[in-house]
Amino acid sequence: MVFDATGNARAIEAGFPLLAHGGSAVLVSVVKDDITFADSEFHKREARIIGSRNALKSDFERVMAAMRAGDIPTDAIASEVIAMADLPRRFSQLVGARDHLVKVLVRP
Repeated sequence: MVFDATGNARAIEAGFPLLAHGGSAVLVSVVKDDITFADSEFHKREARIIGSRNALKSDFERVMAAMRAGDIPTDAIASEVIAMADLPRRFSQLVGARDHLVKVLVRP
């Protein structure tokens, strides 16, 4: 399964080759760009695309609790972690590197 909540069409497209046979691509975010993938590869894998945009507050609370408990490997999804105090200085650099970043986490 590939689970994408980046909101970035290129990141979503990069996930399709990672699908295993019979796998699912779950797309949570909504993007305005077109998303493309190789149809022959998608069919060869007998994959599925699942769109999801509805979540309840309790869903977010459960995920946040799992992240705090270490049940979700946040290192795998965080391209960079920066301090809030560094954000004004680093913002333009981060914007310039957005094609290479997955998620930037800002800590207090």
